[in-house]
Amino acid sequence: MAVFSKGLGIDLGTIYTRVADSVQVLMEEPTIVAIDVQDQKVVEVGKAARDMYGRVPESLEVVRPLQNGVIADYEVTEKLLEYLVNQVSGPMRIFKPRVMISVPWGVTSVESRAAHEAVLQTGVRQAYLIWQPLAAALGVDLPINSPSGNMVICLGGGTTQAAVMAMYGVVSAETMRAGGLQLDDAIETYVRRRYGVIIGQVTAEQLKIRIGAAVPQDSEQSMEVQGQDQVTGLPRPITLTTGEIVEALEDPLRAIVETCRRVLEKTPPELVSDIIDRGVALTGGGALLRGIDKLLTKSLGIPAYLVDNPMTCVVEGAVRALPIYPQLRRNLPQV
Repeated sequence: MAVFSKGLGIDLGTIYTRVADSVQVLMEEPTIVAIDVQDQKVVEVGKAARDMYGRVPESLEVVRPLQNGVIADYEVTEKLLEYLVNQVSGPMRIFKPRVMISVPWGVTSVESRAAHEAVLQTGVRQAYLIWQPLAAALGVDLPINSPSGNMVICLGGGTTQAAVMAMYGVVSAETMRAGGLQLDDAIETYVRRRYGVIIGQVTAEQLKIRIGAAVPQDSEQSMEVQGQDQVTGLPRPITLTTGEIVEALEDPLRAIVETCRRVLEKTPPELVSDIIDRGVALTGGGALLRGIDKLLTKSLGIPAYLVDNPMTCVVEGAVRALPIYPQLRRNLPQV
């Protein structure tokens, strides 16, 4: 490696994309791009594009280039990554960085190659791929270099991943292509069915963050939101409580629990005993939902705990993987 070559980690997520070096997280931007429909040119990226979501005329389109953790719009993703890498390294780079980018466990060779090519097109020196659960484990300092079992559950916006790791590799894992966005959808559906009021994804997300929970809470909170009456089409305020959000999220959370159960069923008993002793690490934005640790602990029979850096552990782990690439190589996605 060249002395002045910089190493970067990129967590390319459905909701957020993060870039980090070996010292700190350098950038965190929503994975959203605003495009001029006629010219197909990028107008805004990240936070500025998110602020435009659901508020633009027909001449503009605000898109999420990633769906369920994988690239759905290659050209837009390439422009997003180019913008982020230029912000971090500068457009006139003398020493091109090496980049480790995370991808969901089990993506196809076509999907992984798309992520690899999109990063290379930004002008980096070298690009490697790493499984997101593996990066998360490195980011929270789990001893995955040993033969003992470690389990991570990544609760992302577009995917839910559960993985058991040992000896720098994934022993058993499963990815459900549904996550935080599906929780928002469940809240939207609940409000429409119960109150006959239509709310947007942004409002549903705010309900989830502010008063949402995975299990009933001792203190009931409430929040008033403005929606559109399904019959009259006029604005109508409604007030929702924590208990109602818990009820709305029952089905998608049940699917998450089942995914985690299936991974444990496929895990060798020796590793399961290690996981019982150490617990299950919860990462990703979904891990911040109140009571999700209690729900998983009760459902799996194994202690589940929220890590210290749930939002940034994947990108931090990705950049930590660069110096130990020779040890990790045989366990990483091949392109």
